[in-house]
Amino acid sequence: MQMRWLSAFMLLAGTGVFSGAVFAAGDPEAGKSQAVVCAACHGQDGASPIDPSYAVLAGQNEKYLLRQLQMFQSGTRYAPLMVGQLNAKSEQDLADLAAYYASLPAKVAQADADDETLARAEAIYRGGILSKKVAACTACHSPTGGGNAPAGFPRIGGQSAPYTVSQLTAYREGQRKTDETFGAMMRGVASRLTDTEIEALAAYLQGLY
Repeated sequence: MQMRWLSAFMLLAGTGVFSGAVFAAGDPEAGKSQAVVCAACHGQDGASPIDPSYAVLAGQNEKYLLRQLQMFQSGTRYAPLMVGQLNAKSEQDLADLAAYYASLPAKVAQADADDETLARAEAIYRGGILSKKVAACTACHSPTGGGNAPAGFPRIGGQSAPYTVSQLTAYREGQRKTDETFGAMMRGVASRLTDTEIEALAAYLQGLY
């Protein structure tokens, strides 16, 4: 039953049925000038954050980025350092920003954990945890961590481990609710993960590409 539901969900997500954001056409060149201020936290190339707890944006899929920017602007998603940053930006500005970061080369990093931890994380990523009804991450984020651009599922391969830990924990604790359009799927998955499992997954994903 669970696998049939997941298959049906992925089919609908791939067709855009669950898309909650208006996806405007963005101009990467226009977005580059919009991104000057963003570099203070996310790096000049979108992949070298000064603080690894900030998201890596380079190579992230455009539809996902636009939706998150819209949420930050509306206050649907909250992060202290993002408050007010997008207030003066138009819908086209947001689309241009999303297109710019999506156009940048994705980051390739090194997995930061011992072999046993990485093997345990890979098993979760590729096969889930059947005993806890945790679905395989590959179902939405692809075997390489590249995500699903048409559905708006994010690239998570190459993301910094501290950022991934913070976001999975926020989903687990119900502090991040940006998965509402997708039936609170991330909160459901994260609610069944321990701190150790989250940290292992984050270390593994940092080196996945």
